[in-house]
Amino acid sequence: MNDWKNSFRRLNAVKGWILDVYPSGPNQITAWIIGENGERVRLADKYVHRIYVAGSPTDLEELTRRISNSESVADYRFVEKYADFMEASKKKVLEIDMTDYWRTAFFARKILRLGGYEKYKLYNVDVPVAQAYLYERDIFPLAHVLAYENGEKLGYELLDSVESCQYEIPPLRSLWLDVNIHKEAPVANFQDKIEAIALRYNGESTIIDSGDEADKILRMVETVRQIDPDIIYTKGGDSFLFPYLAHKAFANGILDKFILSREEIPLKAKKGRGRSYFSYGRVYYKAPLRRLYGRIHIDVNNTFIYTAAGLEGLIEVSRTCRVPLHRASRASIGSIMTSLQLYTAWKDEILIPWKKREPESFKTGWELLLADRGGFIYEPKLGFHTDVVEVDFTSMFPMLMLTRNISAETVLCKCCPNSRIKVPELGYNICEKRKGIVPKTLDLLLRKRLEYKRLASETSNPELKRAYELRQSALKWILVTCFGYLGYRNARFGKVDAHIAVCAFARDTLLRTARLAEERGFEVVHGIVDSLWIKKPGVTPREVADFCQEVEKLVNVPLNVEGKYRWIVFLPSKIHPEVPVLNRYYGVFEDGRIKMRGIEARRTDTPPIVKDAQTEMIKVLSTAKDYKEFVEKIPESLKVLQKYAEKLLTANVSPEELLTTKKLSKRPEEYSHNVLQAIAARQLKAAGFDIYPGQTIQYIIIDENNKNPYYRVKAAQLLGPKLKFDQRKYLNLLIEAGETLL
Repeated sequence: MNDWKNSFRRLNAVKGWILDVYPSGPNQITAWIIGENGERVRLADKYVHRIYVAGSPTDLEELTRRISNSESVADYRFVEKYADFMEASKKKVLEIDMTDYWRTAFFARKILRLGGYEKYKLYNVDVPVAQAYLYERDIFPLAHVLAYENGEKLGYELLDSVESCQYEIPPLRSLWLDVNIHKEAPVANFQDKIEAIALRYNGESTIIDSGDEADKILRMVETVRQIDPDIIYTKGGDSFLFPYLAHKAFANGILDKFILSREEIPLKAKKGRGRSYFSYGRVYYKAPLRRLYGRIHIDVNNTFIYTAAGLEGLIEVSRTCRVPLHRASRASIGSIMTSLQLYTAWKDEILIPWKKREPESFKTGWELLLADRGGFIYEPKLGFHTDVVEVDFTSMFPMLMLTRNISAETVLCKCCPNSRIKVPELGYNICEKRKGIVPKTLDLLLRKRLEYKRLASETSNPELKRAYELRQSALKWILVTCFGYLGYRNARFGKVDAHIAVCAFARDTLLRTARLAEERGFEVVHGIVDSLWIKKPGVTPREVADFCQEVEKLVNVPLNVEGKYRWIVFLPSKIHPEVPVLNRYYGVFEDGRIKMRGIEARRTDTPPIVKDAQTEMIKVLSTAKDYKEFVEKIPESLKVLQKYAEKLLTANVSPEELLTTKKLSKRPEEYSHNVLQAIAARQLKAAGFDIYPGQTIQYIIIDENNKNPYYRVKAAQLLGPKLKFDQRKYLNLLIEAGETLL
């Protein structure tokens, strides 16, 4: 295998795929290329990080005099840029070359202070340097390129396209790293000894279990060096495993030799802390990043997009949104989507604001009441239904944003007060002279996703089909986020008025579709924002297809058929049996697929034994063809419930079947009530675990009504060999799940 140490060279050209890019010094970016010949080549490129300052001409001239001798400034000049993305004209701004990108945030705060926090607006300050480099060079991760010397800089000739859906991925060498720790307590800590280190590559395992800890670590480092993987997978590498190994290397005096990167950069021993954040009504926890250089580290316990869409999906969003692989694996979907918006702005010479200042337009109380509404909903008609067809709009909100040109700078623009495009109900004008940043961003995402869906439906190759499905699934997550980010307070190119406009168009679209359905003889039995359940005795596939085509012509958003139900049951509220509940139903399509929403089997906090029981009951009922057969199947479904009840009564269950999973919304000590997840979290904290808001807690209910809260549950990590659980509580959960269905 080629020795990567010798791969750094002054070269004329190298052809291959971009694996990794990162800043490696003042005005320098390192890029790693996987060559077509299999070599891993390290290249260095000169890159100057720039920020921009807007203000009055007098104030900017004064600023140049005050920063001319700053050690943070390499050079400066006046240029014409779109400093205010809400405006359609460029203005004169100060462009500053930084001597070192590490000084950027400090220097930017200094400028704000010099201007009394009023005179100056700053731009491009906090764009991640590696992403800025990708934008500036117009390249992307795993792009197929010809890299060549161009004076002090590298030049790139793209042999690839970000729009391509049938691109080639180089053979990536992957390695799984795991450590067996001799734990002295329920939770491993930095003082526990290393028992063995396991490395898995190409279906073979290497177990390092002899020698002292220093020997094991050094043999692991040497094995990684010999295998030379492009990707190292871990479970908990960010939160514990890498900090633990670095601490052990430090304790044994070999930290300088603990190198898993392709660069000669040791891993840091500092443990570090993650962060908790609030998103869409829930609190999440993100472990700190453990970065490798020249390799990609994927912690499968600290990645959303890899978990949801695999490596294919991760590569797709990394390429499409121009986010380095290591960052994309850990970033939120919103951050990944934002990168594509930043790139779009960058190429259009629109500066990226550091501190968002775009306020919501003033509204009277009546205007706010009219505008501040969500999507339209038809309450479901309770009970058992047949001849029901579910139709839903393809990426409704993104399609509306694209086709109606909805973006922060286009809604209520100053240049088109008499625009022909008006927001329904509200009368907001939408710009007709320029295309917004958000629609430009969505255009690529929507086109690629539709193309992947087409390719997946046409190919007979199972591997290709899986790859296309994973890629379109990853893009779907990006599209889901784009609407919410329009109204997000920190979104660079968001504005509440644009968010409101999308909701208004969505309401109008669903209402017009429902009216057309009724004109064509359908009964609307339920509707939620972008989906309708329509009913018509003896309806044919041709009738439904014609209806969908007619709707698409009417509203300019594709309407697809999810399927025709053999039967569907819309369920009432548990507290008020006569009141319907939105998005709470179960049913079976004519092809045998089961769909359920809002019931115990779909909830993440339902114990597996209850989920399994309810799912099996539905499978029994799903064989019924009509209401009469459905009723006849009820006794058989109750036998399923009885079978699971007997498992509980005889204690013939595993701990895994009883686990309840909950997310913490706050720190354990901040809970004012003894809710079960808080009790379990306090147990873990007392045992030495690091517990933060947003983390997932698992526990078994031991005695729900115990007077001492500590004994009501037991955290999963603290379970002993003898299983104890609250039979009455689990039986009640089981019975409630059965009652939900019947």
